[in-house]
Amino acid sequence: MGLFDGVAVPGVSGTGASADLAAMMDWPVLLVIDPSGQAQTAAAVAAGLRDFRAGVRLAGVILNRVASPRHEDLVRRAFATTGIPVFGALPRDAAIELPKRHLGLVQAEEQNDIDRLISETTRFVIQHVDLDAILQAASDWSPRSDSRIQSVTPPGQRIALARDAAFSFIYPHMLERWRAAGTEISTFSPLADEGPDDSADVCWLPGGYPELHAGRLAANGKFQRKLVSFAETRPVHGECGGYMVMGTALTDADGIRHSMTGLLGLETSFAKRRMHLGYRLAELAAPIPGYSAGNRLRGHEFHYSTILAQPDPVLAEVQDANGAIIAETGSQRGRVSGTFFHLIAEDR
Repeated sequence: MGLFDGVAVPGVSGTGASADLAAMMDWPVLLVIDPSGQAQTAAAVAAGLRDFRAGVRLAGVILNRVASPRHEDLVRRAFATTGIPVFGALPRDAAIELPKRHLGLVQAEEQNDIDRLISETTRFVIQHVDLDAILQAASDWSPRSDSRIQSVTPPGQRIALARDAAFSFIYPHMLERWRAAGTEISTFSPLADEGPDDSADVCWLPGGYPELHAGRLAANGKFQRKLVSFAETRPVHGECGGYMVMGTALTDADGIRHSMTGLLGLETSFAKRRMHLGYRLAELAAPIPGYSAGNRLRGHEFHYSTILAQPDPVLAEVQDANGAIIAETGSQRGRVSGTFFHLIAEDR
């Protein structure tokens, strides 16, 4: 989103916007502006962003998707009146466009020509952007400890983590902190009909795009049998897409209903789409791996699927960033639990 877009709570500082991070860390902002259909207006927008909030320093701008040399000249002359440096202007170039889908860009690990895209983008930026000027504008900075950084409790000592094109999203800091705590992580691919490692003491199914692979997941009997067997003796937790696969059924975009693992009674539909987006605060009514009932967890939810049935006991009372109770509570059955939000940290 934009520089100042975050949680809109009156009177509360630190809304989670990029501007909050810049102010907190004392980093100057490098603003990327798309001046399509504009000239002087682009400079006015940048000046407004520069002056909108004290404590946020604008180092300069990069103009993106400039239509022509004449267009670039018009925009640059407008910026000259503001005193805001223009570090470069990128012309439109379809050769480095990235494919998109319903949750944003197609992730890098799913793109066969990602190395070519990176090389072409590198050449393109070097040609059109003054990188030396950007480096000179950057602040001298070194990492510092911060008491506000929240800890992450590993869900187990040996974690079996689903990892492939259908289960591709988990916050990197989660994996880093699990490993820093001494945990061992083994990965398996449900799309390749693999199940969790028998030596693991917990299984974690992260988010991703199971709705794009529902037929294949439904047909992969070995994966389903091994996961169900694992859950008979050890905890299994799913986030968002992982939660959907742990349910009874998933209806894809074409309206075709696919049987899932049946570890939970959850049934979801991608055919009936509605965006669910935002930060979440959950107070657990039942334990999940690493956390006890009563713990409060911070997370983020982003999906388009609709709940058709969620018959199992509620996992948590979940609020959005404004304190409103939401229906995506998660659910649990025995050792199995799942949520539609991605865990970020414990709330303390």
